[in-house]
Amino acid sequence: MAPPKGGYAPSLEKFLDTLKSRPVDASVEFLISLLKRRQIRGSESCAIATAHILLQVVAKDKWIDVDQLLGRIQLVGRKLVTAQPHELAIGNIVKRVLGLIRDEASEDRNDTGNDPLADASPAPIPGAETTNTTLGKLPRPSPAVAAGPFARTQSIFNLLSDPDSIPSAGSTPVLGSGASSPRGHGQFTNVHALRSEVIDGIEEIMDEIRQVDEQVQAYADVVINPGDYILVHQPSKTVQKFLTRAASKRRFTVFLVADPSALSSTDDTYAPFRKSLSAGGSTVINVMNAGLMAYMSKVNKVILGARAIGSKGGVIVDAGAAAIARAAREQGRTVVVLGGVYKLSPDSQFHQEGLVEWGDPSKYVNFADGAMVERVRVMNAVAEFVPADLVNTYITNLGAHSKDHLHTIVADHYKEEDVNFDLLRKIPR
Repeated sequence: MAPPKGGYAPSLEKFLDTLKSRPVDASVEFLISLLKRRQIRGSESCAIATAHILLQVVAKDKWIDVDQLLGRIQLVGRKLVTAQPHELAIGNIVKRVLGLIRDEASEDRNDTGNDPLADASPAPIPGAETTNTTLGKLPRPSPAVAAGPFARTQSIFNLLSDPDSIPSAGSTPVLGSGASSPRGHGQFTNVHALRSEVIDGIEEIMDEIRQVDEQVQAYADVVINPGDYILVHQPSKTVQKFLTRAASKRRFTVFLVADPSALSSTDDTYAPFRKSLSAGGSTVINVMNAGLMAYMSKVNKVILGARAIGSKGGVIVDAGAAAIARAAREQGRTVVVLGGVYKLSPDSQFHQEGLVEWGDPSKYVNFADGAMVERVRVMNAVAEFVPADLVNTYITNLGAHSKDHLHTIVADHYKEEDVNFDLLRKIPR
């Protein structure tokens, strides 16, 4: 679908603004086009966009039972994941919403006085005065409560020592995935109550995503000590806020490894970051990849931002970080990965080659190098895979974890029937 008129490049904010005036199917197609063209990119932006579009599906579509709603979410989820399979957060949010629907439907079926085939018309879009208390149900526990002991601020060392067919809006889907709810019960669902509960749940997921950076940075004082030498690679917003929080209370040295073109450009991406650290008395030293090993012997910890985290501990990172993790392992340095729970993928079938994302090589070789362009194929990796054995600690908005604890977080946030649901399966025409 063509982007909206107005003379501007679409972005996440502009996409969200269009949701009120567009039909659901048009919004889905618009998001697919933005994902394919990478006009919406990054785990957080993709997760928020996915949550918003699924909320629109729940609120605006006409469905009369749980099976129809699950099938519709599965179909939209497949389209979004196929549009941009490298953004694993998209599939994570889809599966979180599927699990949310199952939970709410299960509670609804246990309630008395359900109204069969009640109000199947779309409920008001979020913002309407519908609350859990008006429906007579207890509020859903927050992620921190569900996390149990992981939500407590403790020493990292104490934490790590713990053991441990396409459906349409108006037709009943038959996906054959084994992921649908039990048949024969959907027609007894109180649609209006279920719709309101699922909308509330999706809004909670969106709130969780927005609060990740604030919650992760609360652990900075535990991880970083005065006088530490910290190495970071192309620090994400989460990593920058994490270090800025630590720098407000103590002084340390940061080795900043970034793309040479980013450091030499007039628009220095990391200038505000360096300024915030320097204001607290900490030191920032720019390091080129070629000279990395000369500094590694002085480093105490390597802190990396995750694009995605696998349930077995493998991490998708910006290209170049894998070499740093291997160097840290050789020198016996601690590698810490930061990322919200929404980046934790239940998919354990991480294929390293398939997860490497390739980008535009023109910043390294352009058509001015005619002889080289004609004879050499230049490949520029944008993202790559870091095996779990190169990572020591994972810090999420629920606390610090070892790789052996990640599967318990997955179990808390995803339903078993959704974990192995193949969102990349070909969509029949």
